[in-house]
Amino acid sequence: MNLLAPVSTIMSKDLITISPIDPIKKVEDLFDLHPIHHLPVEEEGKFKGMVSKSDYLHFKRGFNEIDIENKWDLFRLKSHKVEEIMTTKIARMTSREKINVAIEIFKENLFHAIPIVEKDRLVGIVTTLDIIRHLSEDREIFKSYNTPKWL
Repeated sequence: MNLLAPVSTIMSKDLITISPIDPIKKVEDLFDLHPIHHLPVEEEGKFKGMVSKSDYLHFKRGFNEIDIENKWDLFRLKSHKVEEIMTTKIARMTSREKINVAIEIFKENLFHAIPIVEKDRLVGIVTTLDIIRHLSEDREIFKSYNTPKWL
């Protein structure tokens, strides 16, 4: 992988997004239906923040399988809004910025997804998994190392 290539070469573009006023129940449903860990938040087409699976689980923390608590949990998920748990102060990149910049951002921060934004519009997302996936697919990187034959 060329670390000086733009992040647009590795970012996810087909995104599932939510609104700040959606109930947190929708977050739960989307995480249950799709193999994702981050939900970008958009309002009127503009990027507003991000909800991670950790944000959602932090909100749900403390509830167990007792029936009354399940009902209370469902009530909370339906009555609270995404804007209450989303992260708004998050690093952003443009699609022209380089992959090595994304790696540096990931090294310095505690989040694992960077929204790719052009003029306040979300155009993609790059995650630590995107970088790992592309590195693992790059056989050239492994040629200089003693790697198992299965690589």
